[in-house]
Amino acid sequence: MTELRGVGIGLGVSHGPIARMAEPLPAPKDEKSARSADEETARVRAAIEAVARELEQRGETAGGAAQEVLEAQAMMAEDPALEEEVTNRIGAGKTAEFAVFDAFASFRDTLSAMGGYLGERAADLDDVAQRVIAHLRGVAAPGVPDPGHPFVLVAKDLAPADTALLDLDKVLALVTTEGGPTSHTAILAREKSIVAVVGVRGAAGLAEGETVVVDAAAGVVTTQPTDDDIAQAERREADRAAAADAPVTPGALADGTAVPLLANLGKPQDAAKAVELGAEGVGLFRTEFLFLSSSQAPTVEEQTKAYTELLQAFPGKKVVVRALDAGADKPLAFLNDAHEENPALGLRGLRALRASEDILREQLTALANADAATEADLWVMAPMVSTVEETEYFVTLAKEYGIKTAGVMVEVPSSALLADKVLAHADFASIGTNDLTQYTLAADRLLGSVSSFQDPWHPAVLQLVKATGDGGRVTGKPIGICGEAAADPLLAVVLVGLGATTLSMAPTALADVRATLLHHSLDDAKRIAGAALAASDAASARAAAQEAAAQHTAA
Repeated sequence: MTELRGVGIGLGVSHGPIARMAEPLPAPKDEKSARSADEETARVRAAIEAVARELEQRGETAGGAAQEVLEAQAMMAEDPALEEEVTNRIGAGKTAEFAVFDAFASFRDTLSAMGGYLGERAADLDDVAQRVIAHLRGVAAPGVPDPGHPFVLVAKDLAPADTALLDLDKVLALVTTEGGPTSHTAILAREKSIVAVVGVRGAAGLAEGETVVVDAAAGVVTTQPTDDDIAQAERREADRAAAADAPVTPGALADGTAVPLLANLGKPQDAAKAVELGAEGVGLFRTEFLFLSSSQAPTVEEQTKAYTELLQAFPGKKVVVRALDAGADKPLAFLNDAHEENPALGLRGLRALRASEDILREQLTALANADAATEADLWVMAPMVSTVEETEYFVTLAKEYGIKTAGVMVEVPSSALLADKVLAHADFASIGTNDLTQYTLAADRLLGSVSSFQDPWHPAVLQLVKATGDGGRVTGKPIGICGEAAADPLLAVVLVGLGATTLSMAPTALADVRATLLHHSLDDAKRIAGAALAASDAASARAAAQEAAAQHTAA
């Protein structure tokens, strides 16, 4: 028996035989085309059109976060600059297949060098190129295998188009050799409640057909499991299924301490599913969906309609809306199109909004209009706040427009370290653990080469969460968590022990977090958090918390 370790997504466990993802198509040869340039160009345009429409169709079928990712891929496939590069190569006598391969590879390398959100899109470009080349060759694109029975899928990583439409009756679990807790594969696996362990370096050596146990709660893939290992996994599967079917209750600790469990949402249409899964409100509503697909900012009327639709789904409940978070990994031509050498440290978040204040004022107007027309408890927060002065600016402006509860995102160390002073002005703070981890460890959150650093369990990150929690306690202000860390059930307990008063996550993670919180009192949470804080790295912090939690369970 061998245990391979990675980052588990959720609490699930499953077992079964391995099926490996098909290898990529072989690269086309660099040879002169026997066709005319016009013929090759027509072939490419037809292939790209077909692939883009297929991606959009897959997105419509999948819905949710997957649809956003796939629609972005379709737009990428039809990028005019990319089309021009392909056409230039065809004009030089290359075949359509090689022109696509070479042009896409060139763009991929450029995006990889940029890092951030655009760096992560490099893998998506590879997937689009493979699909276009497969269409040109008249063969099926490499994808999820179908061995004719349920299986554990092992892959380097999964393209969004494949993850979006996984047959959950066939795919028992997912194991990848790359990716971290905030990768698209992890996010989509969490959204679909797929048992997954990502970033498992030794998974490349797993053999086709061998049986493994995939334990997301422990972040472990066990090879050559015994009959007892399999029986234990089956019992846990059954217990988890029974817990998921239990009546939904408000989030709370074992001693009755309330910990409201909220949902992270990307568009109003996601609200109904969140309510069904037990969300007690919204801890993060990302407003970017209104802006990212537009060449100009949406009107006040368009924004008011969308925000009203969202708020109407949560009468009497808290809904936290984040003001437009653009720049860096989400560039907008009408907000900030200037080239920046290091955009993650540039004009992004509130900085970008202040530079184009009319966009911020219009958004606040629309939010105030929606608030007046509905019965939800609207809270509005600014992204990427790094100074006390920025806090004062945003809160003052929001109040000017009638926003009753105005707060800030804590995503950089400076705002965490000055939390008491920040919260002297803000009504609340919400910690974005993805960016806080990125800036604390100086590791691009979407760059595969440094994904091992992107772990919110790191004690340095936990210290900053504690500093923010302490600031909330001193000022009497609530502290929320809205990053991916809140969806990790044991880490959720630690975050509460560090001072978080609410947790917000992907709706599919609510049941696991709710069940885990009920096993621990507030004193337990503080003790488990203390064990994690005393560690020297992320792995030992996770292990220390697991041991501390197990001691309570045994007692």
